[in-house]
Amino acid sequence: MRRYLRIVGLCLACGFCSLLYAFSQLAVSLEEGAGGGGGKPQAGAASWLAGGGRGAAGGADSAGPAAHPGRSDRYNLKIQPVERMHLAVVACGERLEETITMLKSALIFSIKPLQFHIFAEDQLHDSFKGTLDSWSFLQTFNYSLYPITFPSENAVEWKKLFKPCASQRLFLPLILKEVDSLLYVDTDILFLRPVDDIWSLLKKFNSTQIAAMAPEHEEPRIGWYNRFARHPYYGKTGVNSGVMLMNMTRMRRKYFKNDMTTVRLRWGDILMPLLKKYKLNITWGDQDLLNIIFFHNPESLFVFPCQWNYRPDHCIYGSNCQEAEEEGIFILHGNRGVYHDDKQPAFRAIYEALRNCSFEDDNIRSLLKPLELELQKTVHTYCGKIYKIFIKQLAKSLRDRFDRPPKER
Repeated sequence: MRRYLRIVGLCLACGFCSLLYAFSQLAVSLEEGAGGGGGKPQAGAASWLAGGGRGAAGGADSAGPAAHPGRSDRYNLKIQPVERMHLAVVACGERLEETITMLKSALIFSIKPLQFHIFAEDQLHDSFKGTLDSWSFLQTFNYSLYPITFPSENAVEWKKLFKPCASQRLFLPLILKEVDSLLYVDTDILFLRPVDDIWSLLKKFNSTQIAAMAPEHEEPRIGWYNRFARHPYYGKTGVNSGVMLMNMTRMRRKYFKNDMTTVRLRWGDILMPLLKKYKLNITWGDQDLLNIIFFHNPESLFVFPCQWNYRPDHCIYGSNCQEAEEEGIFILHGNRGVYHDDKQPAFRAIYEALRNCSFEDDNIRSLLKPLELELQKTVHTYCGKIYKIFIKQLAKSLRDRFDRPPKER
């Protein structure tokens, strides 16, 4: 009897130990599974980058604990990773303030988290880092800083094309290899509605479309490309690349038709031959090269309306963007330096209002009234005469922001 009880006790002890071991292994597997979704995004690098393709200098700098959504509840397998919208900008020279104001406008109205990819000259990195780190309390974005980098054998030629560093955007699909889709904007862009809304246009791409831009002009009589271009361009008036939405996975995979060879070329192979063929015929640098590419591959471009890239050309000689007249301006593009001179005071008023705005709710809530008063002072200009389209969408975005629960602002 005693022997029997000893055998039973031994079996129970072994079973208990096995149960403990099983639970410990389950806990480890759960921890590893939950910890895999919150890492920092990696910046893939093209093979011609300095340092053997090691990626961006400075790494990926995290801006606040929201960089890791769901990390605090690491064992909840039902938590889904939050989609992060990727926004890229290239800043050189005296573009720091403009870029910071653009990033601020993106953060004020957007709903989903943002990942900023900032390509800047080395001397600007500390200033960007200082400002963006001071915004970490927002917990709604991450950012990565990158050096300006071009293919080594033609770096000087690419850097001087049109404006300093502007052609960097052409190489984003080759540098950010791990990023599927990306919104590129110039530094002089201001968002007057959530980035989420233009990001959602990716879902409207058909199976052949790889990128989206707005027309360069709505009115052919004042168009530049159709009157002066000495190279092929997209459509009737060309396209403007200041706001460019890209499915970069498709861009990297596609073989492009061209007028240099009967062989279709991939994105990384077509850029330099295009520059060599057309460099004496192009005026607007990388934008002209994009127009040439999509002239030969029109099926690959999604064209969105002018209110997504509203420029002085849309009102300087009279209003010619019908969509903006009906729904307001969605994205303001202050090219030609209009944020910093007195030629187009309506554009400057919007810029200064957002530049001076803080992230405090009361400050954002009180943005509209003084701005409207400033815009009323601009009615002596063609753009000022239609100042209400500058604030129509902005007013809606402000209402929507404060209709959302505080945690979603």
